[in-house]
Amino acid sequence: MARLTLAFPEDQFCFSTQLTVRVTDINGARHLGNDSMISMISEARARFLFEFGVQETEADGTGIIVTDLATTYRAEAHARDQLLFEVGVMDFNKYGGDVIFRVTRPADGTLVAMAKQGFVFYHYRHSQVVPMPDDFRAKFGRVNWID
Repeated sequence: MARLTLAFPEDQFCFSTQLTVRVTDINGARHLGNDSMISMISEARARFLFEFGVQETEADGTGIIVTDLATTYRAEAHARDQLLFEVGVMDFNKYGGDVIFRVTRPADGTLVAMAKQGFVFYHYRHSQVVPMPDDFRAKFGRVNWID
């Protein structure tokens, strides 16, 4: 039984994309490996940010850096499964927030995984965390804020 429970408000998902489980994503137990799921989550995040016009690193050296990742697995996925990644954001604070993911297999409606990635804005040249840019915040007006 999972020690961690992830549940997200339905209205925070604002993007979806499909990814196919490749044969090379399969581990020794013959299902989607943890390392490959993390890569797929990262790809879904990149597509989400691109869709909303957010570059992961701006010309001024400011970018988004992932600070943590939590994933709960609910079902196995296998080679050639089409997976739907629903993506959103929540729990904004002065410096960042969480990107959230719900991963399902549309063919049978199975929930495969839930995940969240914590992120902050980071100035790579100065090596320091910086406040969330106003233009990023403006793209997600419905997101909750925590202190």
